[in-house]
Amino acid sequence: MSKWFQKVVLKKYPYTLGGWKKTQIAKTRRANAISSRPKNKSLNNRRLSAGRALQALANVTNDKTTERLAKQDANYFFKLLIRK
Repeated sequence: MSKWFQKVVLKKYPYTLGGWKKTQIAKTRRANAISSRPKNKSLNNRRLSAGRALQALANVTNDKTTERLAKQDANYFFKLLIRK
């Protein structure tokens, strides 16, 4: 993981991914990511925030498995967004 990602995404609240690990099943990974978002935001904003954090992770990692799973999870959240 790059130093940029650690500084911008992992170290600053609320931008953690809540224990997201590539070894977890998809349901657990996604639950950790969405629960790490601020609870005072709307569900749509929480999904967008989680998707962006996962996309950032996918963009900076050198591990192909992490990249693939983070992209899958990000796309999952992006597809759930309510379009206005």
